[in-house]
Amino acid sequence: MDPIVQIRDRLERFGGTEYGGERVTQLEHALQCAALAEASGADAALISAALLHDLGHLLHDLGPEAAGRGVDDRHEVLGGDWLARWFGEDVAAPVRLHVDAKRYLTAVDPGYFAMLSPESVRSLALQGGPFSDSAAAEFIARRHAAAAVRLRRWDEAAKIPGRPAPGLAHFVRYLEASRRAG
Repeated sequence: MDPIVQIRDRLERFGGTEYGGERVTQLEHALQCAALAEASGADAALISAALLHDLGHLLHDLGPEAAGRGVDDRHEVLGGDWLARWFGEDVAAPVRLHVDAKRYLTAVDPGYFAMLSPESVRSLALQGGPFSDSAAAEFIARRHAAAAVRLRRWDEAAKIPGRPAPGLAHFVRYLEASRRAG
């Protein structure tokens, strides 16, 4: 099956679920995040990564609210690896790194932790907490880390109930443009 059809199907079938205790659904969160990336002038790959960064939550079989039960679902790895079958690292790597980007930002930006939602604070603890200074320096030196940090900032801002965002069909062109040939 065409990967974009698979992605749309997964988001449309399972995206109506609550987004980890936030007051938006998985799909609303994804669309808001992609809209913020688009508004900031990001390229097609980073807009695609913003749209798909939490797709791993819709791929695992741990049931709903894994984090609420104290389980780190490693959605960033699951989603990034799943996407890497059809997209290059400019899409898959920011997805894989967006959790580490939160750990980085909470280590280097004193105001960032204060703006985290209660659910993000809870998941941060499950994900290992803020990086040490050396881990933060190692992270930001990685290829795609800067893109993951941009994505992470949109991620945290994309949790506003009722915020208008274009529908999924609007973002398909970015997915098509980002897809690996073949």
